[in-house]
Amino acid sequence: MEQKNAIRWLKNCIVALGVLLGIIWGIVYVFDPYFHFHKPYSFVSYRLLDERYCNDGINRHFDYDAIVTGTSMSQNFKPSQVDELYGLSTIKQTFAGAGYKELSENLDRALQRNQDLKTIIWGLDYNAMIREADWQAYEEYPTYMYDDNIWNDIAYVFNKDVLYHGVLTNIKMTIKGEQSTSMDEYSSWNKVTGLEYILQSYDRNNVADYIPSELGEEEEKFVRENITQNIVNLANKYPDTTFYLFYTPYSICYWDSLSQEGSMLRQLEAELISTELLLECPNIRLYNFFDNYEVICNTDLYRDKEHYSAEVNSMILEWMLSDEYLVRKDNYKEKLQAEYEFYMNYDYDSIYD
Repeated sequence: MEQKNAIRWLKNCIVALGVLLGIIWGIVYVFDPYFHFHKPYSFVSYRLLDERYCNDGINRHFDYDAIVTGTSMSQNFKPSQVDELYGLSTIKQTFAGAGYKELSENLDRALQRNQDLKTIIWGLDYNAMIREADWQAYEEYPTYMYDDNIWNDIAYVFNKDVLYHGVLTNIKMTIKGEQSTSMDEYSSWNKVTGLEYILQSYDRNNVADYIPSELGEEEEKFVRENITQNIVNLANKYPDTTFYLFYTPYSICYWDSLSQEGSMLRQLEAELISTELLLECPNIRLYNFFDNYEVICNTDLYRDKEHYSAEVNSMILEWMLSDEYLVRKDNYKEKLQAEYEFYMNYDYDSIYD
């Protein structure tokens, strides 16, 4: 008798556990905080956060024909402005601190899944050219979210961080009637800008002194492989998609850091190689804003020597639309020479007087 009761109790426990796990799976499926299973439901409020969790689900399930991408330099773009200016339906997919490889792989997945995707706006971090092609900032990724293997979805469904930070947050927002995070707000930031804030993270008297002044043979190889593998090959793979690429317009303090390091010529040589490779792709439109000195030299627009305010992101979209800063085969050498003359001879001490 006792043995039968024990068996019955064990069976009941197994059934109860199965029911509990089924309920958890159902809740995660419905509120799906990272859009792994489906597009957003109209009756659920979503908090868009954690780019490396959200982005794959967004490009997998959302409706769009354009993507704005890049690192933190692109986080303040407003897809609504892209839609208004270019007549598109845009999503934003940024990856803070990413290398070209991570951004390229995400775009490749999106382009494979969405035949309507015909426009890419991509900010190429200017200081990321001289890196190995496979360079990555992060080693631990939620790769189980990037594939089509349903069996490893267990790592998503029964994940305490997904449940606590994602599902419960969405449930609370839904109950309170809060609005979902908009695509404009997603990953955006609003920080104080100005020279005094730049100097909180930049000490021009304490810069690296080991950087070579010119591009070495190995570094030249890095640039060629980095640009070719992660950008040129992607553009050639999808010839019907237009890639609007731009070098991120860092502040005059960034150029000062190159001057202090003695590495400016090295960076300009990398830019030359990158530009020549990109210009060989007919579906790439490359933009360079380094001769817009009203922006570059206005430290009020920057929170550190690289990161510009949302105002600059907005201007970039308008500049690209007008083609005023378009780099072409017949002007890239002239533009690069002007860049060399200006930044090599600039009075950097005057910034801080």
